[in-house]
Amino acid sequence: MRRVVSLSRFIDTRLTLSALEMALASRRPAPGLVHHSDQGVQYASSEYVFRLEQAGARISMASVGNPYENAKAESFFRNLKLEEIYLKDYCDFEEAQQNIGRFIEEVYNEKRLHSSLGYLPPVEFEALHALKVGS
Repeated sequence: MRRVVSLSRFIDTRLTLSALEMALASRRPAPGLVHHSDQGVQYASSEYVFRLEQAGARISMASVGNPYENAKAESFFRNLKLEEIYLKDYCDFEEAQQNIGRFIEEVYNEKRLHSSLGYLPPVEFEALHALKVGS
């Protein structure tokens, strides 16, 4: 799915584990989910891989130097920069975190239409998907 769940000052295993735990807790995916990432050290750490295995995930990593395999993430960061970050002058990290968090939750996850999701925002797509799976 396309929903963004976490934001941090650091890119490390702590961040990725926190985001993974949030996603697992809120979505409760069945074993067999596919987890795709780039080859960042935070995704390849033994702690992170172990948690994915515990969740029954199939681990998929992009080829080295191939941003096209991670196009959805690249597209998200492009939109975030163009529609939020480049338009503001933040006073400090806390203000940036607050504004970026608002953009992710209120704009990207709830309002932005995604062609790959049938021109629905991620929150609406997930709700419809849950209804179909539950019926």
